[in-house]
Amino acid sequence: MEKRFGPVLFIPGEKGGRYPYCHSLYIEANLRVIIDPASDRERLKELLDGPGVDAAWLSHYHEDHLMHLDLFEDREIWVSDRDAPALEDLECFLDFYGMTTEKEREYWRQVMREQFHYKSRRAARLFREEEIIDLGGVTVEVIPTPGHTAGHCAFFFREPGVLFLGDYDLAPFGPWYGDVVSDIEATIASINRLRTVPARVWIAAHEHGVFESDPGKLWDRYLGVIDEREAKLLDFLAVPRKMDEVVEARILYGKKREPKEFYDFGERSNMGKHLERLMQQGVVIREEDAYRRV
Repeated sequence: MEKRFGPVLFIPGEKGGRYPYCHSLYIEANLRVIIDPASDRERLKELLDGPGVDAAWLSHYHEDHLMHLDLFEDREIWVSDRDAPALEDLECFLDFYGMTTEKEREYWRQVMREQFHYKSRRAARLFREEEIIDLGGVTVEVIPTPGHTAGHCAFFFREPGVLFLGDYDLAPFGPWYGDVVSDIEATIASINRLRTVPARVWIAAHEHGVFESDPGKLWDRYLGVIDEREAKLLDFLAVPRKMDEVVEARILYGKKREPKEFYDFGERSNMGKHLERLMQQGVVIREEDAYRRV
């Protein structure tokens, strides 16, 4: 169900905003903005036809936030400078995710073009960290929230007190930090920053979507998923394990899922971040091509 908070309109995504969709925001001000256009293609077309869209903003570059960006090919794109290169070139997009094998890259090239309508785009405007944007009728604070991606941004609409969390979505699955430049510590810091913003309404890009009262303990539960994953990984590493074994343990997703290429990538990239973190802490060591708990 769509919900309006002053000039901010919540547009629910298909499948309840679950991947490969997300929820969008439409800002009806002097500058009319759509944020993360991957919700409902037909509804986005309606908004484009009237009352109209002047610019499309992206919280970050991921495919499930730009799936219908092609509808706005003659409108300005605004995104952070750190995420902008992934919009300009598909090979750069794949590099950002850390896809290394040609088989993996070819699978994702096809998916990006056919399912997510990927087209190379150059941003007309790059968000500056901590900047305040006057849209004419509402002011927006751009809050840098790296960790999920290097350039992930949240947006706080001051007058209605609406905070768009982007992909720090408070969903039971927990945070994602599988990109090459994603970072678990930065993710934790960004989540803790977001929970201090004096909002009255919190909007996430996925699943539950709108929180009209303080999410409260959901912040702790969301952060707790990181520790839960790490504890499971440490238990699994009681004996030496190769990376393929870590992937097959399905610590991230809980079970085998299809398509295998997609879910194997997710397991490998996110568990790789945990292994890096645990080795930095000195609680896991790598011996040749296997990892084990100290």
